[in-house]
Amino acid sequence: MKFFQYAYLIFAILFVYDAIQKWFSEGVIAYMSILLAATAIFMFFFRRKFNKKFENKE
Repeated sequence: MKFFQYAYLIFAILFVYDAIQKWFSEGVIAYMSILLAATAIFMFFFRRKFNKKFENKE
């Protein structure tokens, strides 16, 4: 299950890369990619905290 936790970081990196790519090639701010990257980072820390809390209860 820890693999999925780190998959969020991989997706965040991909979305940040996409936003930077669009900024330099088209000069457009990719709000959707930035929003998805922020959500993926949030989900990483949320899952991490939830998993630690779950492990401590057992």
